[in-house]
Amino acid sequence: MLNFISDVQLNTIKLWYLVQHSNLAFKSLEGYFGSVAKAVLPENLARWSEVAIHKNHVQRAQDLLTDVGQVAFQQCLEKLKQHSDFILLENDNHYPQQLLPYSDHPPILFGQGAWQNLSQPQVAIVGSRKPSPHGKQVAYDFAYYLSEKGFFITSGLAEGIDAAAHMGALKNLRTIAVVGTGLDQIYPTQNRQLHAQILENAGTIISLYLPNTPPLKSNFPRRNRIVSGLSLGVLVAEAALESGSLITAQAAAEQGKIIFAIPGHIYSEYHQGCHQLIREGAILVDHPEQIIEDLALPTQWLCKNTEKTQQIEKLPELPEHLFQLYQHLDWVGQEIDILHQKTGLEIAALTGYLMELELLGLCIQQSGLYLRCRASH
Repeated sequence: MLNFISDVQLNTIKLWYLVQHSNLAFKSLEGYFGSVAKAVLPENLARWSEVAIHKNHVQRAQDLLTDVGQVAFQQCLEKLKQHSDFILLENDNHYPQQLLPYSDHPPILFGQGAWQNLSQPQVAIVGSRKPSPHGKQVAYDFAYYLSEKGFFITSGLAEGIDAAAHMGALKNLRTIAVVGTGLDQIYPTQNRQLHAQILENAGTIISLYLPNTPPLKSNFPRRNRIVSGLSLGVLVAEAALESGSLITAQAAAEQGKIIFAIPGHIYSEYHQGCHQLIREGAILVDHPEQIIEDLALPTQWLCKNTEKTQQIEKLPELPEHLFQLYQHLDWVGQEIDILHQKTGLEIAALTGYLMELELLGLCIQQSGLYLRCRASH
């Protein structure tokens, strides 16, 4: 539950509310008035008709100037506080940096659970909502193996393959769910228990949608782009030709992500979507270790921690002055000059910060490149 919302967050929420999650309208208004804060000033709400946006957005801005409109917004805000643990703005250091290269990334994310998980290495596992028993078992097994190796498993909290993947990753306390509704709703309702288990076991649930947003069909392609955008690669565990998970695979391809697909029997309708993806260039995999190899992560990710614990694992806490630099590190490696350009830090300070991250076990230097890694437990 949120106890505090800053003025910057409040202005962003208000604009996001008025444009009903439209990235294009949000950016148009921000650009026209010079900032988000100016776009939602009462005197400027009356000028929204000057901007080339949908008339419904203009009407909502007018409505907000009335008592009825103010009450409706305050009710949404109270629900948001009740059902959210954190809010991330695109300019925040804590906003998942892997989403920023994509022009359609949402300017705000709402979340429950541990926001720290969003900056960790993720593999998306998606597939049919009505899979075969074999497909569910395979999704569970791959998620369990990959999460045991240190990856977070990201999926959409849907029935079928999504749910099986979340359950497998839960065993190792590493799963992230991206939902297509407001956080005040649980969809589908059959996954209510899974939703609770994710939050009870150090997981994360995020949404780009405000409270009172129902599970509209148009919401899920945007949800899928966040699932793929957060992840290093996307595994389609089982999918028919008409499966919605193929939309996630398409989004992943547009984002330049690696797509993996698990094959099945040539006569199985459950696998025709996977076979199509393989024909189009997806990597065929029959063991999760192949995913790790193809993602070419640092070797420490290949080592599994055999120590089992019943306690909830927490990510190492970063001092505030190191978090921005850590967010700029990736799993491939960058030269110090590139990091200097990205962070604006002086070389001497940058070198010192990198040494601190190495001592914390959060950074490693290989062949002159600095890579992100995670402290062992």
